Amino acid sequence: MTRKRLLKYVGSIALIALLAMAVGGCATEKEAVTLNLSVAASLTDAMEEIAELYKDEQAHVTIEYNFGSSGALQQQIEQGAPTDIFMSAAAKQMNELEEKELLLEGTRVDLLQNELVLVVPKGFTGVAEFTDLTKEEVKLIAIGDPESVPAGKYAQEAFTELGIWDELESGEKLMMAKDVREVLAYVETEAVQAGAVYRTDAQISEKVDVAAVAPEGSHAPVIYPVAVIKDSAQPEEAQKLLEFLKGSKAKKVLENYGFKVL
Repeated sequence: MTRKRLLKYVGSIALIALLAMAVGGCATEKEAVTLNLSVAASLTDAMEEIAELYKDEQAHVTIEYNFGSSGALQQQIEQGAPTDIFMSAAAKQMNELEEKELLLEGTRVDLLQNELVLVVPKGFTGVAEFTDLTKEEVKLIAIGDPESVPAGKYAQEAFTELGIWDELESGEKLMMAKDVREVLAYVETEAVQAGAVYRTDAQISEKVDVAAVAPEGSHAPVIYPVAVIKDSAQPEEAQKLLEFLKGSKAKKVLENYGFKVL
């Protein structure tokens, strides 16, 4: 074999190998997927960090978040908003979706637990316990709207159990917010003297102090259920993400933000 023919032969073999590698790469490359998650506002920071972790493991998956109050998110899902996974800050919203057969059977799980606290602007000393909210120097208290915001519903339950709800409501001291992060913002900007939020919300802010923790038994347990939505466009990928949320890497992030992983 002449040198010219040898070089041509070797070149052909190399070309074939490169083509085989390219075809193999195309065969194993996963199709890009976008997962739409409707998530309770109190999970914003933790879930954004978890999305980055998941991207490292599943590069073909992009997570799009819709953060808001659990009640508003529930309504959006009922109205057909594209959703693969729902993470609620209370069982009520998830129960109602389950009753309407909008959850993918067998995927619902109670994932997290949180704690209801009263926060005040940094340095404010007028509140040391929940019943101090009736004091004259406390003019306004922010809570989530109990009709759609689980943190607001928990606050209403606690205030009622402690015998101060009627007085606060009739005295026009309550400022209703669209979600728990809006409550936190009202306290941070000193628009109110106190607000009812989750401990995890208080933990991320340097502008508030935790003045009191809701007494044990004063409200329903703060449980976060999660489930894949029945009409998910990517049910298998959604279930893989759900498994990741229950795993050790996600657990570490969630615990760093103050959540208790169940």
